[in-house]
Amino acid sequence: MTSLSLNTVVVGSGAVGSFFGAMLARAGHSVTLIARPAHVQAIQEKGLQLHMAGRVERVEIAASASLEAVRGADLVLFCVKSTDTASVAQQIAPWLESHALVLSLQNGVENAGEISRQISQSVIPAVVYVATAMSAPGQVEHLGRGELVIGALDASCAPTLQPQLQRIVALFASAQIPVQISPDVMGELWRKLLLNCTFNAISAITQLPYGKVFQLASTHDLQLALVHEVLAVAKADGQRLELAESLLGVAKIFQTMPAQFSSTAQDLARGKRTEIDHLNGFIARRGAALGIATPANQALYALVKLLESGLK
Repeated sequence: MTSLSLNTVVVGSGAVGSFFGAMLARAGHSVTLIARPAHVQAIQEKGLQLHMAGRVERVEIAASASLEAVRGADLVLFCVKSTDTASVAQQIAPWLESHALVLSLQNGVENAGEISRQISQSVIPAVVYVATAMSAPGQVEHLGRGELVIGALDASCAPTLQPQLQRIVALFASAQIPVQISPDVMGELWRKLLLNCTFNAISAITQLPYGKVFQLASTHDLQLALVHEVLAVAKADGQRLELAESLLGVAKIFQTMPAQFSSTAQDLARGKRTEIDHLNGFIARRGAALGIATPANQALYALVKLLESGLK
């Protein structure tokens, strides 16, 4: 297969998966979205409606509600919620081609490792920076950014994986999606986790977008406490994250995604369980295991879980 002839299947086609799938499909690539029945039906009837840059574009794209649709895929974009990672990876394992690459486009730092324990194919972690939303089945909105950072899960395998990583870069570049290869993608995932822990729960609890979350000085104090806790846990876990760089990252999210509601906020608004166990909850658990106090992360985790407990 050449760099630009990858048959791509998106597993877990919510807002993020649908957006990247749509971008690849509109560039002429073969893409299939695996999604919930309502989303699939809407796409089959009217195409995927991509809201971007002030206009709506109909994208013709294949869609299926069956995980068996991963058969024949050269590239699998794995976009399911972290809570479903292990079970979905187990389910698709029998249908994956031996040469398939699985790209994990998920929040948290544990997913790629969990997928690799369930399948024998190469698993590539990806850090996703994009603001998206789904207003209705068959509709995906792009609200900002849209780039990826990828790399080898195991640094010792990086030289062997370089051709596959370059192939992914070329594929996405043809769809106007910037992709950077990082020699330390796990460090990049921790940096993204820090941002998730700083914004997601606050946006979810208040049901406010990032821009409004960042306006109050008292919120800045809370976010600073969250940053310090994540940095302390990361350091104890062998990751090197810098304070100045982390604060710049927080400011960049506010500047580039002011209208974005966090995925956690979107889940709660739709009455769905969130990924909070893999965000602030992960920091609280990992901190406890390493002897690091994380009161701010623990408090936000507890509040989101309390809101979840009221879901029907």
